[in-house]
Amino acid sequence: MVQIVIQPSLGNPVARKHWRDTLEAPVPLGRVRHALTPAQNEQLTRLHPADAARFWGTVSTHDARMNTVRTGDIVLFTGMKQVRGIGEVGASFRNAAVADALWSPDPDRGSYHNVYSLREFSFTEIRYEDIWTLPGFNANDNFMGTRFVTDERVDMLINALGIHRATQSEEDALDELRVVEKLVAARVVPGEALNVVETSYTREGGVTLVRRAEALLVDAYTSWAGIESKRSVTPVGPTDLFVTAGPYGGPELIEAKSSDKRSKVREAVGQLLDYSMHSPGLASSRSSYPNAPT
Repeated sequence: MVQIVIQPSLGNPVARKHWRDTLEAPVPLGRVRHALTPAQNEQLTRLHPADAARFWGTVSTHDARMNTVRTGDIVLFTGMKQVRGIGEVGASFRNAAVADALWSPDPDRGSYHNVYSLREFSFTEIRYEDIWTLPGFNANDNFMGTRFVTDERVDMLINALGIHRATQSEEDALDELRVVEKLVAARVVPGEALNVVETSYTREGGVTLVRRAEALLVDAYTSWAGIESKRSVTPVGPTDLFVTAGPYGGPELIEAKSSDKRSKVREAVGQLLDYSMHSPGLASSRSSYPNAPT
């Protein structure tokens, strides 16, 4: 499960120097390669194809919690009454030599040896007040000390702050591929379909998906139902499928998704409601996704 780390980062001169040194701009990976293990080097190279990354680190008092930090976790960098930056964790590892190449050890607390890179990072100016109003947060909380959010507030913060996770995009891309593989294995669609599915391709700043599985699901449904594949173009976008007369009556709007994850189900329901406002006379609106109840 994704967690959110709330990380004070501008509250004292040392933290502000760390911000300038490794958050203001990406650090060339060549600066730390000599100290990386082979596995760490491979992971950083894979997650940061531009050969540079932003970094942060914590001291040994956070060892136990930092053991839980994984690729795709979100970090809110706080300071001066604001969330000043939002990052997505790339590589996360413990390596004092790497840390000491990035930041001078603290004279009392030692090396910032819990090191993590940020595969995505945005400078922000989000007031604490905007978080205080959310359920589960308290007014006048200045977010002192590193803390980890692992409960229902994770999704709430991601949605409220408009956070985009590159790792989620990659997971969605893998879901796309799995759906197509299942359709091919069941002989619902021809094997050539695998040749036109791209799971993802990495670009600097994010991952672009080529969504093909949803189109194949629509094709499979229309073939099974013996109906024509037709879209309805509404002011808020084109629908996946508009059925004037089908096995469940009509007219209908149908939305296809590559996964039955909660986020995808909510997305489908939201789209159907949005489209239905511009589609008078509907008999029903349904979403279609793998393993959905019929």
